[in-house]
Formats: sequence, structure tokens, C-alpha cells
Amino acid sequence: MIMRRTPSSSRLPVLLAILVGIVALLGWHEPRFIEINNLINILRQSSMVGLIALGMTLVILTGGIDLSVGSLVAVSALAGAGAARAGVTFPLCWGAALAAGALLGMVNGLGVARLRLPPFIMTLGMMGFARGLAFMVTGGKPLTGFDASFRWLGIGGWMGLPLPIWVFGGFFLVVWVLLELMPWGDQVRSVGSSPRAAWGSGVNVPGVTAQVYVLCGVASALVGLLLAGRIDSAQPTAGVGYEFGAIAGVVFGGTSFSGGRGSLVGTVIGVLIMTVLESGMNMLNVNPFAEQVVKGVVIAAALVLYGRTGQALRG
Repeated sequence: MIMRRTPSSSRLPVLLAILVGIVALLGWHEPRFIEINNLINILRQSSMVGLIALGMTLVILTGGIDLSVGSLVAVSALAGAGAARAGVTFPLCWGAALAAGALLGMVNGLGVARLRLPPFIMTLGMMGFARGLAFMVTGGKPLTGFDASFRWLGIGGWMGLPLPIWVFGGFFLVVWVLLELMPWGDQVRSVGSSPRAAWGSGVNVPGVTAQVYVLCGVASALVGLLLAGRIDSAQPTAGVGYEFGAIAGVVFGGTSFSGGRGSLVGTVIGVLIMTVLESGMNMLNVNPFAEQVVKGVVIAAALVLYGRTGQALRG
């Protein structure tokens, strides 16, 4: 039976207010910030970390974590790029990249679900393995010079919007349907809330756990394809630091690290806030070191604010 749920988090209105307030403040200081081209560019930037953050949301909802997503971006991009350089048609090149991300995500999932390794340890190991594999295969050199068909996802557009935004929107829709309209979403949340209770209610806990890591790997592979297409280069250093931005966006969006509670909509808003802050401070020529301090203070203040608001509304 398909179950329909309305996100229960009372934090979403507060997050929206924070996002609108930051955009308004930056637009007041620098009118160029709210020009259509700049806003579209912000959405394009958000789509990269946002895709990973959607997959990370699923993982964290089960009580896990995935530190390997940045490395999976690099390996997946190199898998697709290597196929392209070998003359394989572009749909198969994309398939190779997605298969690489899904396969390494499955290894993560099986390590956590079947071997019962702590997610932090399992994915930390995968982070090092995948990054080392990327450097070993390429000798530390990027792969470049792809035809336009392979690059299309990264450089194309439709209806006035860059394709990365559409890819992000499509992936969001698929994951949202799975999480919010299908029984699988209840299983994911039940695994995060209480694995023992989930077992008792007939949920295949190892299977569901492995599935969320596979989806997270696929999200990383999509980012690898978009990035390689956009810059016409698949690099072994691609995706460095993406895991931190994704995790920050997920937690900022209200998903609990203990698992079981959170929403994809909150994650999207959290990622947008992070990207808006970064873009705005770059436009205002804020010192890069001060930028990190400002972002940290704003995030901490926002978490306290909507956390207290949520408690007040529940109480």
C-alpha cells in the first residue's frame, strides 16, 4: 500500500525564512546578486552538492554516514571518461559512470549491512580506496578532450535552464517519490529509528541499508558526469570536500544524525542556503578565511534558531 505523508518538521518554514532573508540582505547590499543570471548560476552550483546531499539524506535517515562520496565522484567520472576516450557511445559512457558509482556504493552498503562495520569506518576506508584508485589508474593526470555528446549533461540547457538543474530536479523527484509515497520510505525511517523494531516488523534491514548507499553512489556518479562535462575534464582530484558540504546541507536541513527524522525538502533548502552564502560572500569580495568563519557562525545561529522554534511549536 502506498502511504502519503506530509513532512512533519516544523523547521521548514524557519529555514525558508532564513533563505529568503539572506537573499534579500545580499540583494540589498549588491543588486547584481538577485539578477536572473546570477540566481540561475546559484541553482547550477547547488545542483552539484545538492545531488550528493539527497543521497546523503537517505543514508543519514538510516543512521549512517557516507564519507566516500567525493571520491566516488572522481572514480565515476573517470569510468565514464575512460569509456568515452575508448570510443564508446555516450549513453554507454554515462552507464559506465553510473555503474561505477552504484557498485562502489553497494560495497559500502554491504560492508555496513552484512559485515556490520561502522558506517564511518567503512566509508572512510572507501574514501581512501576510491581516491587512490583514481590516482593509480590515471597516474595523477586528468582525462580531457571529450566530444559534445558526452559533455551534454554538463553544458547543455533546456527551457532556459542548465541541464544540471534539470538532472537535480529529476533525481529529487525520483527519491522523493520513493521516500514519501512508497512503503520503502517507511522502511528507511524505521531502520534509522530502531533497527531491532524494523526487524520485528518484517523489514529487510540489510537490504534497505545497502539500497540507500547504492542510491548515494548513483548520486555521486551523476555529479561526476556533470562536472566532467562542464569542465571537459575528468580529474582524480574531483569531488574533494564535497562530502562536508553535503553533510552540512543535510544536517542544516533538519535531518537528525541519529536517523529516522528528516526531509528531502529541508535538505534542498539547507544546500541552497549554503550556496547562497558562498556566492554572496564571493560577490562581496569577503576574505576567503573570513568567509569560513561567517558561514560557520550563520549555520550555528540558524540551527539554534530553528531548533528552538521547533521545540516551541511541538510544546
